[in-house]
Amino acid sequence: MDKNQSRRQVRLMRQSLFDQGFLDEQFIQLEELQDDANPNFVEEIATSYYRDSSRSLPTIELALEKTPRDFNKLDGYMHQFKGSSSSIGAKKVKAECQQFREYCKAGNGEGCMRTFQALKKEHATLKKRLEAYFQMARQAGPIETACRPK
Repeated sequence: MDKNQSRRQVRLMRQSLFDQGFLDEQFIQLEELQDDANPNFVEEIATSYYRDSSRSLPTIELALEKTPRDFNKLDGYMHQFKGSSSSIGAKKVKAECQQFREYCKAGNGEGCMRTFQALKKEHATLKKRLEAYFQMARQAGPIETACRPK
């Protein structure tokens, strides 16, 4: 595959992440901060997010398993998780976090459990998709600066 074709594939893969609702505007803002001095900035931020969030998820899971559930503590954990997810533009993960927080406010433990499972799934799916995107982008080499998705 030649460079132009590789870069086209990267653009299409990136666009699909937006089209399918995995990413939002915040991801573009991160891309706009990337430059020649730090060409892997977005990937480094995403890697840091996944490293930190992989430590947060077990903490939330343990808090969910306690009885009685401390919904205020769960909401606090999820507030923090939602903030870090928002910072990389993880749109679907952020939506699951918001739903979880709604269930916390309602004291709905079953809803929290269901939503937490969906959140973990979205989190893992986005990780796989971003890893594939970043790998393909590295292989294709530098492309033009960030642009808004269609």
